[in-house]
Amino acid sequence: MAIPKKKSRIITIDDIQYRWIVGPNDGYNVFVAEKENVKGSKIEVFFETDINSYWVEFPNVESLNLKILKPKDAETIIKQAIKMGWNPDEKGASLIFDWIEEKLIKRSQQVTSIKSHG
Repeated sequence: MAIPKKKSRIITIDDIQYRWIVGPNDGYNVFVAEKENVKGSKIEVFFETDINSYWVEFPNVESLNLKILKPKDAETIIKQAIKMGWNPDEKGASLIFDWIEEKLIKRSQQVTSIKSHG
Protein backbone atom coordinates (compact mmCIF):
# COMPACT_ATOMS: atom_id res chain seq x y z
CA MET A 1 0.00 0.00 0.00
CA ALA A 2 1.33 3.43 -0.93
CA ILE A 3 2.10 6.10 1.65
CA PRO A 4 -0.94 8.38 1.89
CA LYS A 5 -0.51 11.83 0.36
CA LYS A 6 -2.24 13.41 3.34
CA LYS A 7 0.23 14.11 6.17
CA SER A 8 3.22 12.85 4.18
CA ARG A 9 5.98 14.93 2.64
CA ILE A 10 7.94 14.92 -0.61
CA ILE A 11 11.70 15.24 -0.73
CA THR A 12 13.82 15.43 -3.89
CA ILE A 13 17.24 13.78 -3.80
CA ASP A 14 19.41 13.73 -6.92
CA ASP A 15 16.39 14.72 -9.04
CA ILE A 16 14.31 11.78 -7.71
CA GLN A 17 11.21 12.37 -5.61
CA TYR A 18 10.48 10.31 -2.49
CA ARG A 19 7.44 10.43 -0.24
CA TRP A 20 7.96 10.05 3.51
CA ILE A 21 5.99 10.06 6.73
CA VAL A 22 6.68 9.54 10.44
CA GLY A 23 4.25 7.94 12.87
CA PRO A 24 4.10 6.14 16.22
CA ASN A 25 4.64 2.37 16.49
CA ASP A 26 4.81 0.38 19.76
CA GLY A 27 6.71 2.83 21.95
CA TYR A 28 8.90 4.41 19.30
CA ASN A 29 8.38 6.15 16.00
CA VAL A 30 8.83 4.84 12.49
CA PHE A 31 9.94 6.76 9.41
CA VAL A 32 8.57 5.24 6.18
CA ALA A 33 9.71 6.27 2.70
CA GLU A 34 9.11 5.18 -0.87
CA LYS A 35 9.94 6.48 -4.30
CA GLU A 36 7.14 8.73 -5.51
CA ASN A 37 4.81 7.19 -8.13
CA VAL A 38 6.59 3.80 -8.01
CA LYS A 39 5.09 0.61 -6.61
CA GLY A 40 8.43 -0.59 -5.29
CA SER A 41 9.68 -1.49 -1.85
CA LYS A 42 9.69 0.89 1.10
CA ILE A 43 12.06 1.51 3.94
CA GLU A 44 10.90 1.51 7.55
CA VAL A 45 13.23 3.15 10.02
CA PHE A 46 12.57 2.88 13.75
CA PHE A 47 13.91 5.48 16.16
CA GLU A 48 13.46 6.18 19.84
CA THR A 49 11.68 9.31 20.98
CA ASP A 50 9.54 10.24 23.95
CA ILE A 51 7.43 12.73 22.00
CA ASN A 52 4.41 10.44 21.56
CA SER A 53 4.90 8.29 24.66
CA TYR A 54 5.21 10.98 27.29
CA TRP A 55 3.57 14.09 25.93
CA VAL A 56 1.31 14.14 29.01
CA GLU A 57 4.40 14.98 31.13
CA PHE A 58 4.51 18.47 29.61
CA PRO A 59 5.97 20.85 30.82
CA ASN A 60 8.39 18.50 32.67
CA VAL A 61 10.34 17.53 29.55
CA GLU A 62 13.96 18.09 30.63
CA SER A 63 14.75 14.37 30.84
CA LEU A 64 12.83 13.31 27.73
CA ASN A 65 14.27 12.31 24.34
CA LEU A 66 12.49 14.79 22.07
CA LYS A 67 14.00 13.49 18.81
CA ILE A 68 12.14 14.49 15.69
CA LEU A 69 13.13 13.81 12.10
CA LYS A 70 13.66 16.81 9.88
CA PRO A 71 13.86 16.87 6.07
CA LYS A 72 17.68 16.78 6.28
CA ASP A 73 17.38 13.58 8.36
CA ALA A 74 15.00 12.13 5.75
CA GLU A 75 17.58 12.84 3.03
CA THR A 76 20.37 11.24 5.08
CA ILE A 77 18.26 8.16 5.84
CA ILE A 78 17.24 7.66 2.20
CA LYS A 79 20.83 8.05 0.94
CA GLN A 80 22.15 5.62 3.57
CA ALA A 81 19.39 3.09 2.78
CA ILE A 82 20.27 3.16 -0.92
CA LYS A 83 23.96 2.59 -0.07
CA MET A 84 22.87 -0.34 2.12
CA GLY A 85 20.99 -2.03 -0.72
CA TRP A 86 17.53 -0.47 -0.85
CA ASN A 87 16.26 -0.37 -4.42
CA PRO A 88 12.99 1.61 -4.33
CA ASP A 89 12.17 0.52 -7.90
CA GLU A 90 12.00 -3.19 -7.03
CA LYS A 91 8.84 -4.72 -5.63
CA GLY A 92 9.20 -6.62 -2.41
CA ALA A 93 9.08 -6.43 1.35
CA SER A 94 10.13 -3.26 3.12
CA LEU A 95 13.71 -3.02 4.29
CA ILE A 96 13.75 -2.37 8.01
CA PHE A 97 16.35 -0.33 9.85
CA ASP A 98 17.01 1.33 13.19
CA TRP A 99 18.18 4.97 13.30
CA ILE A 100 20.75 5.27 16.06
CA GLU A 101 23.10 8.24 16.43
CA GLU A 102 22.41 9.42 12.86
CA LYS A 103 23.23 6.00 11.36
CA LEU A 104 21.08 3.28 9.85
CA ILE A 105 21.47 -0.22 11.24
CA LYS A 106 19.78 -2.97 9.24
CA ARG A 107 17.63 -5.30 11.29
CA SER A 108 15.66 -8.44 10.77
CA GLN A 109 11.88 -8.10 10.94
CA GLN A 110 11.82 -10.30 14.04
CA VAL A 111 13.65 -7.77 16.23
CA THR A 112 11.12 -6.00 18.43
CA SER A 113 13.22 -3.41 20.27
CA ILE A 114 15.85 -1.02 19.02
CA LYS A 115 17.43 -1.00 22.47
CA SER A 116 19.00 -4.37 21.65
CA HIS A 117 21.56 -2.56 19.45
CA GLY A 118 23.32 -0.85 22.30
